[in-house]
Amino acid sequence: MRQQIPIYPFAAIVGQERMKLALTLNIINPALSGVLIRGEKGTAKSTAVRALAHILPEIEVFVPDPFRLDPRTEGEMWPELQKALGVMNPPEPLIQKSKIKVVELPVGATEDRLVGSLDLEKALKTGQKRVEPGLLAAAHRGVLYVDEVNLLDDHLVDVLLDSAAMGVSVIEREGVSFSHPARFTLVGTMNPEEGELRPQLLDRFGLCVNIAGVLDLESRVAVLARRSSFEDNPESFEKEWANESAKLSQAIQQAQKILPQVKVSQELLYHIATICLEVGVDGHRGDIIIHKAAKTLAAYEGRLAVTKGDIAAAAELALPHRIRRQPLQAIADNLDQVKTRVKAL
Repeated sequence: MRQQIPIYPFAAIVGQERMKLALTLNIINPALSGVLIRGEKGTAKSTAVRALAHILPEIEVFVPDPFRLDPRTEGEMWPELQKALGVMNPPEPLIQKSKIKVVELPVGATEDRLVGSLDLEKALKTGQKRVEPGLLAAAHRGVLYVDEVNLLDDHLVDVLLDSAAMGVSVIEREGVSFSHPARFTLVGTMNPEEGELRPQLLDRFGLCVNIAGVLDLESRVAVLARRSSFEDNPESFEKEWANESAKLSQAIQQAQKILPQVKVSQELLYHIATICLEVGVDGHRGDIIIHKAAKTLAAYEGRLAVTKGDIAAAAELALPHRIRRQPLQAIADNLDQVKTRVKAL
């Protein structure tokens, strides 16, 4: 039996509140199109991603099903997708609970590994589509984690972001195509010292946070103490934080339930558009993401109406990587600009 690797509790991570908030909002609302976490090594980026998924409630899945369909809303797709796998007379599927998966995309991955492959010869000869699911299928209803996303091939990043935005993965080969659901929370991490993403790709990430190591002395001591306790006795440490983890999990579930009911007034829609014009954002994606993030933040705090405070917090996550920058100007420098402009409005 495979031994389970201990997961450091999300609630026990010291500081990095903006990163934790951005991740949580994306889990509540995958329509935010993911989060890019930019920071130096050793700032809990990978730890936070795995830890958050670990405390989320289990989901129902079919067995067997590499596409991880939702039996309640996607059950009618199961026979067709089984046939695409080469199972011509699939038996009635079983339904069981499963932990939400964190699927990691290696830097050297190919497009076939990411999207999946299609047996073109069989499709042309028999008219039957035979597919081999990729990582996007495994990530459906879960988290797709890309470490060092700035080192990934630009074409793969485009495919990733398209799928994250549409919620569908499409395999195309010589005029033959096959599609399946692929709704996932996309999390990319990178160290800016190793190179930047192109502005066009930066804009496609819904939220972006810049993080650094904790500089406060007391907080650094807390990092050491908690990490030491976790390594000495992971089970005891996890129990110590179980209540906080449960509260966070419940808050996420409640936010998901009330999110469709959250409203934004016409006045605040004008406020969002004014902010984006003031800071100099090209296109409309910034406006749309602020709108979605503000609603998600309100739901997370148990409210059905968005406030100016929600919009200000959403703007700080959605705009710094979208502002037009001068040569050698860092994205991190844009956060102060956003805060200043929003405060003045």
